[in-house]
Amino acid sequence: MKRSIGRTDKADFPLLNLFDLAIKIDTGAFTSSIHCTEIVVEDNYLKCKFLDEEHPDYHNKEITFDKYDVKVVKSSNGQSQARYRILTEILLFGKVYPIFLTLSDRAEMKYPVLLGRKFLTKRFVVDINKTNLSYKLKLKNEH
Repeated sequence: MKRSIGRTDKADFPLLNLFDLAIKIDTGAFTSSIHCTEIVVEDNYLKCKFLDEEHPDYHNKEITFDKYDVKVVKSSNGQSQARYRILTEILLFGKVYPIFLTLSDRAEMKYPVLLGRKFLTKRFVVDINKTNLSYKLKLKNEH
């Protein structure tokens, strides 16, 4: 049975050392993405920084990836862009899932992470009337 997830939540990305990040569930988006800046490739390594003043959980630490690829993503305004994509892990409802994230500058966006259909399908049903279901469970289990 699929688990219900609300329209927004907070998730952990243990391999990236990022915790309680605000996420927006976006069934209109196919791919999932995460906000980062200063995205560069040097000697076949992808480097970027997770930093956003409105999200203090982002620590301005440079993270290096040796495994990545490039994915063409069509944005909500219909423009296609090539974006770097990484494979990492997300922790939701006490369970770790593999997740592909495209890297993009989401500085203008309220949520640093978008979860799209490719990740949600076969795992979750979206209940638009609920928020923070995974985060509330995490807080409950910590006490």
